Amino acid sequence: MTWYLIGSLAALFTSLGFVPQMVKMWRTRSVKDISPLTLGQLALGVSLWTVYGLHLKDTIIVAANVISLATLLLGLALYLRYSARKRT
Repeated sequence: MTWYLIGSLAALFTSLGFVPQMVKMWRTRSVKDISPLTLGQLALGVSLWTVYGLHLKDTIIVAANVISLATLLLGLALYLRYSARKRT
C-alpha cells in the first residue's frame, strides 16, 4: 500500500509539473522563453512512457503520462497561439 501511495503521489506531481508554466504563458500571453523543441521532446517521452505503461498494464504509469501528454499538448497549443500572434 505504501508503494502504491508513493507511486501515485509521484505520478501526480510529475504529471502536473508543466501546469505552472502553462499558467504563466496564459497570464502573460507570451511564449518568448519557451522552446517548442522541449515541448515536443517531452511529449514524445511521455507518449513512450504511456506505451510502456500499457505494456506493463500499470494504471499509475498510464494515467500519469496521459495527463502529462494532455498538459503538454495544451502547452503546445498555447505556444502556437501566442507565437503566431507575435508574427502578425
